[in-house]
Amino acid sequence: MKVTVIGCAGSYPGPEAPASCYLVESEDQAGRTWRILLDLGSGALGELHNHVDPLTIDAVFVSHLHADHCLDLCGYYVMRKYHPTGPAPRIPCWGPHDTDRRMAKAYDLDEDPGMNEEFEFLVYDGPVAFGPFTVTAIPVLHPVEAYALRVEADDRVLVYSGDTDVCDSLVDAARDADLFLAEAAFRECDENPPGIHMTGRQAAEVALKAGVDTLVLTHIPAWHDTCTAVAEAQEVWSGPLHLATKGAVYEV
Repeated sequence: MKVTVIGCAGSYPGPEAPASCYLVESEDQAGRTWRILLDLGSGALGELHNHVDPLTIDAVFVSHLHADHCLDLCGYYVMRKYHPTGPAPRIPCWGPHDTDRRMAKAYDLDEDPGMNEEFEFLVYDGPVAFGPFTVTAIPVLHPVEAYALRVEADDRVLVYSGDTDVCDSLVDAARDADLFLAEAAFRECDENPPGIHMTGRQAAEVALKAGVDTLVLTHIPAWHDTCTAVAEAQEVWSGPLHLATKGAVYEV
């Protein structure tokens, strides 16, 4: 699998990157390249153009319905509906319950048809076999319905935490991952509210428990110094460690 960071800013688009979006590519046995997106947060669609034609995306997997993870589905709807080459075929979009209604309201559309002529909205219900990928959504700890996404292809495993506090299900989701994209929006030095986000140290502790190979810290808000998350992680983690940056590419 090839993973490209399209957006990695936490909570809103930052000065260095859009909000959450990760492009994952893999070939099937016939040599056809499949492309999926993990989230399509605020500002990410524009940056996606710098890497691939957005109309070549095969599916979108949404971790949860906070704006920094899903709101550019609105722009993607416009692109797929009004592109001068003609309306694009419906594209599958897996996400939490009520994604179809919530996205229609986000763009001030009537719920019928909403965006249902552009997207085939699907609710997570067990592992999803799609092209060369198997994507499993595991519920995690956040104030809304939220999932970590475990992506498997060619005997390799990528896990994206989405937004979550430390929880047993996240450790299970990340088990033996080759690459773990772990959010680190909080700092150890602050009094952080429970049940929302992790610190860099907590992300590293989850990676240790899960037996992860490579840890990539992401979703750090613009108001924090990214070096803090890295330093916290290094207190407990001695394996390969990266900080997600716009345009970074990882071969999994």
